[in-house]
Amino acid sequence: MADESKWKPPGNGDDDEEEVDETAYKAVKDAVLFVIEVSSSMLRAPPPTDSKKAGTDSPTSAALKCAYALMQQRIISNPNDMMGVLLYGTEKSKFNGEDESSASFSYPHCYLLTDLDVPAAEDVKALKILVEDEDEFRKLLVPCKRDVSMANVLFCANQIFTTKAPNFSSRRLFIVTNNDDPHANDKAAKASAAVRAKDLYDLGVLIELFPVTHPDQEFDRRKFYDDIVYNQLPTDPEAPAPISGATKASSTGDGISLLTSLLSNINSKAVARRTLFSNLSLELGPGFNISVKGYILFKRQEPKRSCYVYLAGEKAQIATGVTTQMASDTARTVEKVEIKKAYKFGGEQILFTPEEISSIRNFGDPCIRILGFKPMSMLPMWANLRPATFLYPSEDDYIGSTRVFAALHAKLLSSQKIGITWFIARKNAAPVIAALYPGAEELDENGTQTLPAGLWLIPLPHADDIRQNPDVTALIRAPEPLIDRMRDVIQQLQLPKAKYDCGKYPNPSLQWHYRILQAMALEEDLPEMAEDRTVPRYRQIDKRAGPYVLDWGRELQAQHAAWQKENSFGDGGVVGSKRAVAVAGGDAEGDGGGKKRVKVEEMDDGGMKKAYEKDTVAKLTVAVLRAWLEGKGMDGKGKKGELVDRVVGYFESR
Repeated sequence: MADESKWKPPGNGDDDEEEVDETAYKAVKDAVLFVIEVSSSMLRAPPPTDSKKAGTDSPTSAALKCAYALMQQRIISNPNDMMGVLLYGTEKSKFNGEDESSASFSYPHCYLLTDLDVPAAEDVKALKILVEDEDEFRKLLVPCKRDVSMANVLFCANQIFTTKAPNFSSRRLFIVTNNDDPHANDKAAKASAAVRAKDLYDLGVLIELFPVTHPDQEFDRRKFYDDIVYNQLPTDPEAPAPISGATKASSTGDGISLLTSLLSNINSKAVARRTLFSNLSLELGPGFNISVKGYILFKRQEPKRSCYVYLAGEKAQIATGVTTQMASDTARTVEKVEIKKAYKFGGEQILFTPEEISSIRNFGDPCIRILGFKPMSMLPMWANLRPATFLYPSEDDYIGSTRVFAALHAKLLSSQKIGITWFIARKNAAPVIAALYPGAEELDENGTQTLPAGLWLIPLPHADDIRQNPDVTALIRAPEPLIDRMRDVIQQLQLPKAKYDCGKYPNPSLQWHYRILQAMALEEDLPEMAEDRTVPRYRQIDKRAGPYVLDWGRELQAQHAAWQKENSFGDGGVVGSKRAVAVAGGDAEGDGGGKKRVKVEEMDDGGMKKAYEKDTVAKLTVAVLRAWLEGKGMDGKGKKGELVDRVVGYFESR
């Protein structure tokens, strides 16, 4: 049979799971429909300013560019999600094959620019042409002279979601407008729009508003949109969480580009929540449980090949892989029932039945059990072995979990305490000792939430995970003047607000991969290499810290000269030099002879066996290992790691 360590049998259940698999979080399909107003004020470019960051795009143009950028992102990162663009207030009308030439058009002055569907390359090309071609832009985006019923617009969106994404667990409607009161003198139209908005929420659609403020007038939500936009969770627990409070209105008159502002707001809502586990029991005491969900908020992104393609036929086809185990001696197909799992121990293979493996791995039902509490200061920084899991309450299994969770979070945060927990993520997962760390809500300068408030589950290392410290016999401490000079250098090189903002540094290799993939899919010219924001700004560093670095270098030379003066002999020799200890010349003995060989310390079999049993063979010197191996008639050449392996192999084989 082939060596079982070279491959892993495919599993079909929980029996193959030994630890939390961070790639197995539950994915949620997302459908986003942009609803963009087309009016004279939305098509008007902002007034010119002296600011270099000021934008020149009209609000409608900026919103379309935002939709185009999000569609480019989704077509690669979320290929199963849907996107669509609906314009309202246009002179032309179009919806599902109907246009203004139809006898009875269902939704007048509503133009379905891109139907709600999985974005294809043709959709991206069409939207790109509209965004970049000014003639096509002016030809299509002609505002109508009549008021458009918002109830009709919302009912049109309802029809789109019902027909195109009926079973999606996440459905969102993004409204971009600068009109805070579209029905100022019509109470009946306002009431009708509120009813249509309620119908959307009953359907499970979450409405998000992206207001655009006039330079001379603020956007007032209270006039109309407070009855349209609800700040509550939809019925589906897996849907993206709504914003906490109102989205900051994007301004067309300040020094911030409208396009950048809209992109920033929408990117914060474009990512749906992903659950690592759902409705897990958090046990605060015997018989006192609440249910929580675990989310992965930080996960390394890498380019992934989603499928293999067979190109030898008439057209490209997706290939399906099949794995078959075969015996190495007879090439016979090995059935799954013939396979047993084994572990190596003492040079032998110890076989286990599936029942025995399941029994060995079973440490109880999945849960998070609080064992006790410790001061927050006792959690060292190096204890973070794996990414932390963000916990949030769930009312599915235990009513009142949210209230108990909030009380626990507030008490831990105010007392500066952490909980020590016993954590089993799912069936057959290995138990983990984890810290329950309270996290406060973090907001940026605009009041937008950057990190939610909640509890973090941080896996702690076991004793087996901690490596031994290196043997440091003599530690030379830098003198205080040198430390003071280095402190000045560090202060000049601090990041803004002394905090690392990961949102400013995209992965250069990942972004370059996506740009190449996008160019090939859309049949565009290959782009130039994107800016790598992770490259240090050497000129700025030299300008800020260069003089301090030179001062540190001069101080280092002065301190080194003083150290040499204090620790040197008259003839220039240095105390403790390896040359004086390791090799002695003949002149030192006064007989004029050549160099004499230093005597090597030898170790008998008993001492080497004790070193093997205590796992300290690697701490022996190369000379001792080589002398012992040569005494046994074994090869004593090679690096230290090879010599250690030979000694360990000698005792393992006996």
